[in-house]
Amino acid sequence: MLNDTCGEEKSCACGAGGFLVEKPLLWRRRQLITGGIALTLLLAGLALEFFTPLNIIAQIVFVSVIAVAGREILKKAARSILRRRLDMNCLIALAAFGSFFIGHGEEGAAVIFLFFIAETLEEYAADNAKKSISRLLKLAPETARVKREDKEIELHVHEIRPGDTIVIRPGEKIPLDGKVLTGHSSINESPITGESLPVEKTTGDEVYAGTMNEEGYLELEVTKKAGDTVLSRIVKLVEEAERKKSNTEKFIDKFAAYYTPIVIAMALAAFLVPTFILGYSWEVWFYRALVLLVVSCPCALAISTPVAMVSALTGSARHGVLIKGATYLEELSRVKAVAFDKTGTLTKGRLEVTDIVGFNGHSTEEVLSLAASLESRSEHPIAKAVLKAARKENIKFKALERFSAIKGKGLEARINGRKYYAGAKNLFEGLSMDLPMELSQFELEGKTAVFISDEERAIGVIALGDRVRDNAPDIISRLKKLNIRTEMLTGDNKRVAGLLAEKIGIDEYHAQLLPDDKIEIIEKLAGRYGSVAMVGDGINDAPALAAANVGIAMGAAGTDIAIETANVALMHDDLSKIEYVMHLSRKTMQVVRQNVSLSILVKGSLTIMALLGMINLWVAVAVGDMGLTITVILNAMRLTRVKLV
Repeated sequence: MLNDTCGEEKSCACGAGGFLVEKPLLWRRRQLITGGIALTLLLAGLALEFFTPLNIIAQIVFVSVIAVAGREILKKAARSILRRRLDMNCLIALAAFGSFFIGHGEEGAAVIFLFFIAETLEEYAADNAKKSISRLLKLAPETARVKREDKEIELHVHEIRPGDTIVIRPGEKIPLDGKVLTGHSSINESPITGESLPVEKTTGDEVYAGTMNEEGYLELEVTKKAGDTVLSRIVKLVEEAERKKSNTEKFIDKFAAYYTPIVIAMALAAFLVPTFILGYSWEVWFYRALVLLVVSCPCALAISTPVAMVSALTGSARHGVLIKGATYLEELSRVKAVAFDKTGTLTKGRLEVTDIVGFNGHSTEEVLSLAASLESRSEHPIAKAVLKAARKENIKFKALERFSAIKGKGLEARINGRKYYAGAKNLFEGLSMDLPMELSQFELEGKTAVFISDEERAIGVIALGDRVRDNAPDIISRLKKLNIRTEMLTGDNKRVAGLLAEKIGIDEYHAQLLPDDKIEIIEKLAGRYGSVAMVGDGINDAPALAAANVGIAMGAAGTDIAIETANVALMHDDLSKIEYVMHLSRKTMQVVRQNVSLSILVKGSLTIMALLGMINLWVAVAVGDMGLTITVILNAMRLTRVKLV
């Protein structure tokens, strides 16, 4: 934490604590009232000092400004002295009281007031960054209508248990994670997955708390309690992530522990040497030493990294990407190679019809109709894929007679008195017909081929495969433009892996791998490129994900273990999020470097100007502290709006 520099954790926006505790609305009102009173007193004191002879009363008013606006600052300064860990509050307090000592009470009051404004703005910005996540939790309704004995009763979500049935009408938000029992609708899942297009949901599909039911009536079986929903876990994980510091933040924390005492020693030397050794005016150099204290206040430097990290973490969560800490965000910016699992990552992870070929005058529609009719009584994954393709094309099914399944081979049945077959090669070994060359070609491509025939001749062949994700080639190409090497790790045979790698443009592929083999390749890549990311489904790739510098899990919204095990969890099966997170990490570290460089440059320049007597306390606090801090915050807040173009 940065409380070595910033004082008390909960109340200082510069420290990590400022990002972890969301301020109540009463806090904002209190700060506004305090600031208003302090400003009124400051203006009144200036009027009394410059336009009336009542100088003593003016000084009393300036002390009142410090009492109103500087109460917390002085408390933190006192605590830091008692702990023997001097912080920026000590610098400001010393400068303020020193100003009164040399007859510049108005500048001391101004220093405290402007520092109060700077801290309030920091806390406000940090609070807004925090709210971007906490608002997610508020997306889910607090009550839900539960179906009990054909009646609907409204209950608080904490009273509802897994197994209860809740009713969701069009236009309503879903209050709890569940599974569709009855109904069909489009669900806007963007708060969870970052996917902008609505997702079709029907019986058996999972839905998540906080998502919007756009059109249909649904009855859901609740699967998780209110505190265990995907939405709740997202908020908890992001809060935990904000507590985990990057190496850059840790360095600045360590630096801050030594910074303030060094600054105080420099200011003391700037006063003592010219005054007692060189014989210059003590008032001039005492004032310059006070200006040096204010200029050296490290608030902007201390906040430069945490506010950037928090902005990036909260922004990524809104886009459906959970990054489990600033460490991984920083590590992502150094990644030079990305290893992809094949099944479920570069491909969709489920069988789909890819090719339909008709023989002997039969159309593809007729081939699909016969295949779907035969497969309609099977529960095999191949059957489900064929039936899905048939329904998509509105194919009519034919009536079956004498249906039978031949174990390990295929299906046979009579249609309109004629016998038909659907199956693999070995089903047709006893039939006197030549198998088409397409059948062998599809098998060479790693596809599953279903051959359809009657008793005399071939009718057609349907090829099924794990379809490549539509945007995979484009994403691989974009990663290469970022100078990131791409490699594919798979347990499939070399021919299938080679064809896929060539199709999508992967730099290199490794086939027929066991889990231990994947770990070995990840370690070799890390040795060659320095930092490696592994992208997988978060379950069967867990060892490789753990071995990589950064493990990225795809489609984690429906997989508890993926959210728990990965360093980065993509809530939706969208490969473009890989490019987004790489772009975000690099942008974040760029902003961090900008903020740190700007802080050092401005502070260094103002330090020289302070020693030369070119600036006063007003300029020191307005430019060197408040102005610089606000600039750093605004620059960092841009990260919440980073999008993939």
